[in-house]
Amino acid sequence: MALEQLCDVVQRCQAIKDEGFSPEDYDLFFTAGRTCLEQGNSAQVLSILVDEKNKNIVRCMGWNLLGPLVQILLKKEDKNLPHCHAILSHLLEICSPKELLVGLLEQVEEADTGSIAETVTLLLKPLQTVLLRLGMKKASSVGMALSTLLSQVARLPVPVTKEQEEDDVFGLCHCCTALLQFVKPFVEEVKEGVKDNNRISKDNELRVELLKFCMKSLSKPLLEVQLKDPDTLLKSPLRDFATEILIILSSIGESLPDLLSRNVLKRREVPGFLEEEVRYPKESLACLSHLLFVDHIAVDIFPAVLSPIFVLQCNMEYIELLLSRTEESHLLKGLVLYEKSLIRVEDNSLPVDLLELKTFFSVPQNLVKVMTLCPDQTLRTKGLKVFQLSIDKFNTEAKYKFFKGMLKTSHHAGVEGYIIKNIKNQIDFSLKPCNGNDWFLGKHLLPLLRLVLCLPHGPETDLLQNLDRIMESLNLLRYMLIRDKEWENETGIWTELYKIEDNYLKPLRTGLNMSKAHYEAELKSAKENKKISSKDSKASVCTVTVDNEKLPNMTPEMQIQVLQSAVFTFDLIESVLTRIEEIIETKERPLS
Repeated sequence: MALEQLCDVVQRCQAIKDEGFSPEDYDLFFTAGRTCLEQGNSAQVLSILVDEKNKNIVRCMGWNLLGPLVQILLKKEDKNLPHCHAILSHLLEICSPKELLVGLLEQVEEADTGSIAETVTLLLKPLQTVLLRLGMKKASSVGMALSTLLSQVARLPVPVTKEQEEDDVFGLCHCCTALLQFVKPFVEEVKEGVKDNNRISKDNELRVELLKFCMKSLSKPLLEVQLKDPDTLLKSPLRDFATEILIILSSIGESLPDLLSRNVLKRREVPGFLEEEVRYPKESLACLSHLLFVDHIAVDIFPAVLSPIFVLQCNMEYIELLLSRTEESHLLKGLVLYEKSLIRVEDNSLPVDLLELKTFFSVPQNLVKVMTLCPDQTLRTKGLKVFQLSIDKFNTEAKYKFFKGMLKTSHHAGVEGYIIKNIKNQIDFSLKPCNGNDWFLGKHLLPLLRLVLCLPHGPETDLLQNLDRIMESLNLLRYMLIRDKEWENETGIWTELYKIEDNYLKPLRTGLNMSKAHYEAELKSAKENKKISSKDSKASVCTVTVDNEKLPNMTPEMQIQVLQSAVFTFDLIESVLTRIEEIIETKERPLS
C-alpha cells in the first residue's frame, strides 16, 4: 500500500516543473517513503530515488527521508543496511547541502542519551560530505555542526579508570577519535592558507570556527578528564584527542605560549566580531595549561624558554578558577597545576611585588577553603602540602607580608596556627648565624607578633575553638623567650614583653580560669547526673549546656568524656602558659 502511494506521488510530481510542489506533495512523499523504509522496502525506495526522471523530486524532497533513514541505520538490520546506505549516499549527492545539513543536525540533536555515540559516529562522514559541498561559504555551517556535535558528545559520561577508557562503554573515546577525522579537511584548508600567505587573518571565518571547536573541546570533555600516563595506558584515545587539539591550535596560527600568557599580558585589542573572553574562555585556557605543564602534552611544540616565575604568574588565574570550583576533579587539577608550577620555581625567590597581584591573594584563600572545607581527605592533605610549598617559594619579605595577610583574612584557627608555626620557623632561621634579616627580627617583627599574640574577643574568646592558634602562639612566645637572650634581644621580644603581658597573657589567664572553672563545674554536674540516671533507667540521655549552647543529646558517658576532654585541653594550655609566666618571673626577679 505504502509503496503504491510512493509510486503514485512520484509519478504525479514528475509532471510538475521546477520546484512547484505543494505542501501536500511533501507530506505524501515523506509519509509513504518513511512507511516503505520501516516496512523493509528499502530496495524499492532506492530504485525510485535513483531513477533519473525523479532527480528533481529527490533534490527537493529527498532530505525529508533522513530521519527514518537514520533510525533504520542505527538498528543495523543486515538485510536493509546496503540499500539504506546507498539511499543516504544518493541523497548526499543530489539534495541541497543546506537542507541536508539541517536534517542531519536535527538527527544529532534529537538523539537520546543511549544512542548519542552511535548517532554521532554514523553521521560524521555524511556531515563532512555535505559541508565540503558548500565550498568557500561553509565556515558558519562548519561552526554550527561542530557546536551541535560537541554539545552532544559533552553529554557522554567521562571514563575515570584505565579499564573504563579501554572498554569505552558509552563511546566518548570513539566519538573524540571520529571528531578528529571529521575536522581534518577543514584544518588542512586553513593550514594551506597559513602556508600560502605566511600568516592567515585572525578573523578568517573557518579559522575562527576551528578555534571555537578547540576551545570548547578543552572545556568539555577535556577539563573533566583525568588523562592516564603512557606508562599506565599505552594507547589512550583521550590523550591522543588532547594532543591533536593542541596541534590543531598551533596549525591554525595560535601560539601556545601566547595563549598561556594572554591573561598576564592583558591583550585587549583583539580584532573581529568575537570578544576576547568569548574567543579565549579562561576555563579552556586552564585546561590548556594543565595539559602542558601537568600532562606534558605537545611539549615538542611548546618552547621551554619561559621563566618558571613567569609561567607561575600566567597559571595563577587558571589555578584560581579551578580552585574556586566545587567539583573534586577540578580541585585536583587546580592543586596539581599549582604544585607543578611551584616546583619549577627556586625556593625563596618569589618577590614581594607578586603579592600585589589579585591572584596571589585569592589563590591562597581558595586553597584554605580546600584545606578546611573539602570533604575529601586526600584533597585536604594535598592542599596543605601545596600551601606549604607556596610559602617556601616566597623570599623573606614576601613571606612576612604573606603571613600578615593570612592572619588578617583566614578566620580559621587551624590555618592561623599553621601560619604561626611557619613564623616560628622563620624566626628560628633568622636567629642562626649569617641568617639575620630585617623582617623576622627587630622592628618589623613586632607588628607581626602583635597579630599573633592577641585574643579576638579578649578573656571571652572561645579557647577550644581557637586552640590551634593559641597553642602555636604560646609555643612561639616560649621559644623566643628561651632562645633570644634578654641582653641580645635580637627579635625585640623583651622590649615588647610588658605589652604582651597586658594585652595577651593576662586576658588569656583570665579566660582560661573562667573556662576551666565552668567546664569543671559542668563535669561535676554531669557525673552527679550519671549517678542519678543509673538509678533511673529511663534517664538514659541528657543534655548539657556550655557557654549558653546546648551540646547534642548524648548518653551521660559521652557527655562526661566530652567535658573531660575540654578540661584536659585547658590543662594543656595552662601548662605552656605557666611555663611562660615562670620564665618571665625568673627574668624579672632581681639578682640576690
